[in-house]
Amino acid sequence: MSNNVRPATMERITTPELAQQFINEQISELQAQIGDKKVLLALSGGVDSSVVAALLIKAVGRQLVSVHVNHGLMRKGEPEQVVDVFRNQLNANLVYVDAIDRFLDKLVGVAEPEQKRKIIGSEFIRVFEEEARKLDGIEFLAQGTIYPDIIESGPVKAHHNVGGLPDDMQFELVEPLKFLFKDEVRVVGKALGLPDDMVFRQPFPGPGLGVRCTGAITRDRLEAVRESDAILREEFAKNGLEGKVWQYFTAVPDFKSTGVRDDKRSYDWPVIIRAVNTVDAMTASVAEIPFSLLQHITNRIVNEVKGVNRVLFDLTPKPTGTIEWE
Repeated sequence: MSNNVRPATMERITTPELAQQFINEQISELQAQIGDKKVLLALSGGVDSSVVAALLIKAVGRQLVSVHVNHGLMRKGEPEQVVDVFRNQLNANLVYVDAIDRFLDKLVGVAEPEQKRKIIGSEFIRVFEEEARKLDGIEFLAQGTIYPDIIESGPVKAHHNVGGLPDDMQFELVEPLKFLFKDEVRVVGKALGLPDDMVFRQPFPGPGLGVRCTGAITRDRLEAVRESDAILREEFAKNGLEGKVWQYFTAVPDFKSTGVRDDKRSYDWPVIIRAVNTVDAMTASVAEIPFSLLQHITNRIVNEVKGVNRVLFDLTPKPTGTIEWE
């Protein structure tokens, strides 16, 4: 991609009026770019791809084909929820692709974080290309790239939304949000009429749980991430923290520690809890979580999640740590 620097004159989108102005401008630009062709959207169900979908529906209507890829790296129950929300509530032209084995098989033995991201990202592109070949007139690929993705793609990490297409690809990129920060995306989403539970949904990285199962991904450790994350989200919701803490999740590193279970020595994984607050995802502070709640969550995780004997809480702000572990 080129021209990936946010214009210095671009006003920060903080009000419904500024959001509507942005929407009107983007609809005109999208119509001019896409014309009467079809566009394929990588629809994860997160706020970024959801806002892109809403913009495209307003701009080109049924020319949009939304594809949801289940790569096996989603949160517990999420693929089913995404299909239900977008088919039933947004009436999207949705294609569901079960690619779990395809992705996980390619990630076997791959420990280096950047390599994992590149494999996941390139495989996403391939899946979309295959789906496009089943359709007539697909010339564009829409993505939910936002400005922090572009900023962090150089020295920090590669995002699957950033970096352009392989040489053999036949798609032109459509990235209407690439100059927006996360808080601006949410303002635009509200102005588009998207439901609050979609606009304020927990941020989720493109590579999914693949960057929260650090090192080489194994299916059993991936399941430990999924189950512990579900417990954390359930308890935060029960205790009034949902919507108050910007992002929270668990990670399971690729090492084990000694523990004791049923009066016997155990050698299992630790679970790391991460909870942060931020406005634009460029900096982040650690959320203050009641200690009694952390104790309760710990008790549930070590007793309900197979292969786990220890829970840790990450106290690192951004910088020096990024929000994700990989």
